[in-house]
Amino acid sequence: MTVYDIAARLPSIDVLRERCKALAMLDAIVGGDYYAYDREWGEDEAASMRNGSGEEYDVVFTADGVFIRGVYHESSMFTYTDGRLWPGLLDGLPEEFQTQVHEPAFCRQDGTLDATFVLWRRTNDERWHAGDDIDFSPADDDEVDPDGSWLLDILCDDIVAEYIEHAKDVYETDLHPAAVEQIVAFRPLTNAAVRALNPEVELADLREQAEEYGYPTAA
Repeated sequence: MTVYDIAARLPSIDVLRERCKALAMLDAIVGGDYYAYDREWGEDEAASMRNGSGEEYDVVFTADGVFIRGVYHESSMFTYTDGRLWPGLLDGLPEEFQTQVHEPAFCRQDGTLDATFVLWRRTNDERWHAGDDIDFSPADDDEVDPDGSWLLDILCDDIVAEYIEHAKDVYETDLHPAAVEQIVAFRPLTNAAVRALNPEVELADLREQAEEYGYPTAA
């Protein structure tokens, strides 16, 4: 799997935004710390994932569209270039997203974008894009998933199953699919929905965080 496969599977911008908020909300409910959402990322909004082991991604929602960058430090695309940006990752990137390429939070100390995969989609685009004709060799000589873009799997159509597996593997908790589906479907958060995922938490405990994420709550 490469960034081109993920580009073909990612949903529309509006659906992606809801899924990013849903992941942050799910983590808040179960007490996780991988997924976050910031509605005040400067003039934009941004979702992020940090696994604590160096793997990460950021999804920036701007007035012009969406810019995604991610890092998989075990990828040979990272080690082979000694940390430098892999050739072709930014080929074809529209001018509208150049600001993100130089965003200090996404760059190394030398100002180079820290990424093993990059995607983007302008507001009026009909599909997601990645760098033109990226040559994954020699990275793909020893890896089935050379660029780490599989980190975005959870944002694709199997998000419910992916999050359930994530919660079991990382947080050691078993979640009911219907309870996760309710959050992913972006239905207003209720006390029953919260307690179905975590009996030790109440809706009142999460209202402020839900408001920060822009996730709807029941009256």
